[in-house]
Amino acid sequence: MDWLHNLSPAIQDVLSAIGRAILAIIPIFAPVPVIIWYERRLLSWMQDRIGPNRTGNITFSRTSKMVPSFLRGKKFKLFGLAQSIADGLKLFTKEDIMPDKTDRVLFILAPLIALFVALTLGCTIPFGGDIRFTPVADVNVGMLVILAISSLGAYSTVLAGYSSNNKYSLMGGLRASAQLISYELAMGIALAAMVMNSGSLRMTDIVKSQDAPLYGVVSFIPNWNVFTPMGFISAIVFGVCMIAETNRPPFDLPEAENELVAGYHTEYSTKRWGIFMMAEYMAMFTFSMIFATVFLGGYHFPIRWDVLAPYENMYLVGVVVMLTKGAVGLTVYIWVRATFPRLRYDQLMNLGWKFLLPLAVVNLMITATWIFAAKVYGPMAAWMVGLVCYGVLFIVWAAIRHQAKKTQPQFQSRSVNMVNSPRRVLDVVPNKEVTP
Repeated sequence: MDWLHNLSPAIQDVLSAIGRAILAIIPIFAPVPVIIWYERRLLSWMQDRIGPNRTGNITFSRTSKMVPSFLRGKKFKLFGLAQSIADGLKLFTKEDIMPDKTDRVLFILAPLIALFVALTLGCTIPFGGDIRFTPVADVNVGMLVILAISSLGAYSTVLAGYSSNNKYSLMGGLRASAQLISYELAMGIALAAMVMNSGSLRMTDIVKSQDAPLYGVVSFIPNWNVFTPMGFISAIVFGVCMIAETNRPPFDLPEAENELVAGYHTEYSTKRWGIFMMAEYMAMFTFSMIFATVFLGGYHFPIRWDVLAPYENMYLVGVVVMLTKGAVGLTVYIWVRATFPRLRYDQLMNLGWKFLLPLAVVNLMITATWIFAAKVYGPMAAWMVGLVCYGVLFIVWAAIRHQAKKTQPQFQSRSVNMVNSPRRVLDVVPNKEVTP
């Protein structure tokens, strides 16, 4: 390896950046088949059905002489894990179809943009404390890079809908653009509160700021942002916005198969449709790790022990911790999909503009007041001011909620009990002859 040290510093920096990029892509790209299988299995468990469990099982022959004696008749179950691989092989080997009157350049470019966004989002996420391996680019505006790259994801859906020359696809693309405008603002403001709390836009600094003792008192619990009042509200806003950002249920209006056939990717098939799906699952996983980085302490363990401190700075240990926290985020994604029905378009807009955006703005103002009070008057005064502000916010929200219930029309509800109900006999009325 001495020849590496003999290269010019510029070439060494380029090779180092390429190596870090490969190390960042592997944790994002490699789990995609497992994520698809996990979603299918978890949804089937929630819906009381079996799910994929056959594809990939290996059964060795009992009579073949080519099989060693200790393997004859043995059966190894993969619990359907190879189903995702089989689907991928099927998609990439089927005939590729492209409608005649599409804009061919944009039609091909749209899924590539989605894949680019999903792979690039993780370039500023630190997967461990060793700066030699991660992140790819430890820039001082890492949070702005994430917001800028994530906003490019709407271009893939808009261009896919526009280039397909299909009215259903065009409607899905327009929905994606309106959805982006509605939720990007709330997402950015929610993250701005965490930037103010940590004092830096750099992702590594945000992670380090959460390694202190909880509230400066509880030494064995880290001070994750989600444990603070402003961080908890920002986490809720960001969590809802990241589900809408990835077009996942109940915010999958750009697809809406019962309304728009398949929305923006109606005309896509085989490889290009598969790229859209891969990009969606990678974006889900990446946003889950962004959530973990900003609100759940990143690669740090949930317990502050001096024995564990040296292991937190190891790359492989950090990757395992981040993947575990990302798996928790994926579980929430799937849980929400199995629980909530798809929102109407007006409900989607109301949630973004009338609830999430005002809540994020007020939380940002309270965070600024909290920080000012802490620096001028001390932490006790900051807690008092913060609790009073959040109490006033809750009272205002409850009053608005109560007034809205009074002004909304009340609908009568009826219930029918079908258990041990008495048998109902219908009276048969004979048909009467109608004379012309």
